[in-house]
Amino acid sequence: MILAIDKINQFRSIMSESGIDITIIPSTDPHFGEYIQEYYKIREWLSGFTGSAATLVITSKSAALWTDSRYFIQADEQLKESSILLMKMGVVGTPTIEEWICSQYDKGKVGLDFNLFSNLYIQTLTLNLNSFTVQDWEIPVNRIWLNRPSLNFNKIYLLQHEYNGLNSIDKLKLINSKLLSNIPTLKNGCEYIYLLSSCDDICWLCNIRGSDIPFNPLPQCYAAFNHERIYLFANLQAFDSDQKSHLESLNIEIRDYYAFRSFIFELNSDIVRVGSVAKLPKSIYDIASSLDNFINDPMPGGVVALTKASKNHVEQSGFVNSSIVDGLAWVKVLHRLDTWRINQVEPLFERDIADMFVHFRSEAGEYRGESFAPIVAYGANGALPHYSIIEKGTQILNKGLLLIDTGAHYISGTTDTTRTIVMGHIGEQEKIDYTMVLKGMISLSMATFPKGTRGASLDILARAPLYSIGKRYLHGTGHGIGHYLCVHEGPQSIRVEENPVSLEPGMVMSNEPAVYEQGKYGIRIENLIMCQQHSTTDHGQFYSFKTLTLVPISIEALKVELLTDSEKQWLNNYNLEVYNKLSPNLEESLMLWLKNVCTPI
Repeated sequence: MILAIDKINQFRSIMSESGIDITIIPSTDPHFGEYIQEYYKIREWLSGFTGSAATLVITSKSAALWTDSRYFIQADEQLKESSILLMKMGVVGTPTIEEWICSQYDKGKVGLDFNLFSNLYIQTLTLNLNSFTVQDWEIPVNRIWLNRPSLNFNKIYLLQHEYNGLNSIDKLKLINSKLLSNIPTLKNGCEYIYLLSSCDDICWLCNIRGSDIPFNPLPQCYAAFNHERIYLFANLQAFDSDQKSHLESLNIEIRDYYAFRSFIFELNSDIVRVGSVAKLPKSIYDIASSLDNFINDPMPGGVVALTKASKNHVEQSGFVNSSIVDGLAWVKVLHRLDTWRINQVEPLFERDIADMFVHFRSEAGEYRGESFAPIVAYGANGALPHYSIIEKGTQILNKGLLLIDTGAHYISGTTDTTRTIVMGHIGEQEKIDYTMVLKGMISLSMATFPKGTRGASLDILARAPLYSIGKRYLHGTGHGIGHYLCVHEGPQSIRVEENPVSLEPGMVMSNEPAVYEQGKYGIRIENLIMCQQHSTTDHGQFYSFKTLTLVPISIEALKVELLTDSEKQWLNNYNLEVYNKLSPNLEESLMLWLKNVCTPI
């Protein structure tokens, strides 16, 4: 096995031959998805760091890797022997990529693969590195990555109308009405083409799904559309004849995946190109804007992503259904863990628990796979927000806390749930921390807020109880959830950082406050919540959240005296709803177990 330090030294030789002083390697593909095929995992292969989010910078004399708080502990361990410096994003004193480069060089050539960065990123980088030359450099990593995996294209599936709620023609009409309202130039009757490179936006628009991307039910694809037609660029062999006929009947024209760039280049010069600068690769943007007729979509995240975020009634019903199906699997796993805790007939490892979820979820006919790599983190492993199980993982003992964060794709919706389970004796501090995390989760769940409220305005509700005891978590409180799409979906969020997107009815998000004690334990409790109409008064419209997740919340670690009456009532009502919704689908022994677990406090 080649060590990371040796790979980077070989890579520096290639940089030197190409006249490149500095290169920046992201964790993305040309579609900017969270999960990518092995083919694009250049950063991971070079650095040895396996976390999903990081940026590697290599210069002729040093290297550094930037990642966020979810991966600090993991990165510390995996970069130990690599000579790569760890840059902890969000921590005071950590330089930005540009600041660090400027501390190493006064000038030089910065080579980036323009297929893997947005035009917006390149613009910002060029501005901040004004004494450097930033140029396109398609990394010739194949020269040292001799067994690099190939790019895969698998079969594409159609999502039926009973699950999507709107056909592609109606979705296109909706999208175009929003474009015309937000981009005055288009009202004058000019011809335009909107360019899409985000696979989940395309899948939603065309009502298709695939399996090219790990954990995301997506095919590798591009798209373009105008007021009447969608051009879908995908692997032509991924469709059968019936699928092609069906899509064509909906004004979707299928073209080869690799023809997207030539399609843009050959467009008539009078046609206005439209797209989201932050979501188009620089290489595509350069083609689209070559005739000075490119308009950046002014809607945050782009019109398709923003429309997709507010689920229609069919999608909302699908989330309710998938929450019940997933809740049943959770109950079976939790019951088995409770039984093991009493009997301990055989050794139990983290991987065994992850496998239990797949087993019980697979009993449902609509199960379509896990929505992300399961996090089953026992004891000190729970302090790693994105802990990854290696082989069998850590053995579970009859003491301490077990953090389980797992989700699934069902044809009706996507789930993401976290529970922290007591496996045996725990200390007083764990109980206090558990209670404060739960108080934060309940506070956000109970929120009522006016139309126009952004996630950053609500974030403090989840953090305040932990702040009161001098503790905090660094990751976001809530991310959007796709409808049988990506488990992490924008453009809405609930986090400290400002996000201009207002929360609207139909938006589904996670609610996951947490606390992490390095080397000791981690506690996180997560439900999915959906924004809904609450009331209309003389002061305007008000919204609230509907909790979707149906998994019992354990009271074993709870210090009940720290809860307010309203928090106790919320918890009792929640666990009662879990019992009422799930018990009709459970055999008697499981139903009795669940009834006991959901006993009011």
